[in-house]
Amino acid sequence: MLTFSERTDFAPAHLVALYRCAPWAETRKTDDIMAMLSHSDLAISVWDGPRLIGFGRVLTDYVYRASIWDVVVDTEYQGQDIGTLIMERILQHPKLARVEKFWLCTRDKQTFYEKLGFSSKEQTGMVWDRQTHQPPK
Repeated sequence: MLTFSERTDFAPAHLVALYRCAPWAETRKTDDIMAMLSHSDLAISVWDGPRLIGFGRVLTDYVYRASIWDVVVDTEYQGQDIGTLIMERILQHPKLARVEKFWLCTRDKQTFYEKLGFSSKEQTGMVWDRQTHQPPK
């Protein structure tokens, strides 16, 4: 039986293992994950017994904007609507009821998010990457 949780005090090793299913996150480290969890405003995790099989998190001001990050489902559990359930729990969460707009980034899951009502027509994002840009000295 699957269980959903908003707790973030689980061992980061669970998330390290789950991130191996996502090429964009497979190099993340335990210490960084601990810090990330402590600074996320909302996290939804999905467990099959002791195994973490799904995850998504939110950063928000609780009024105008929220950004959704790190939505990932274990490859063995994909196709079972777990990603949809994570997203629905985020979008319908009582703490986020006042948020006007939700924003997310994806490189290959546009069709999945469009089915949930997201639009790629609002191209307003820009990115600054610390690894590729060195600030002037």
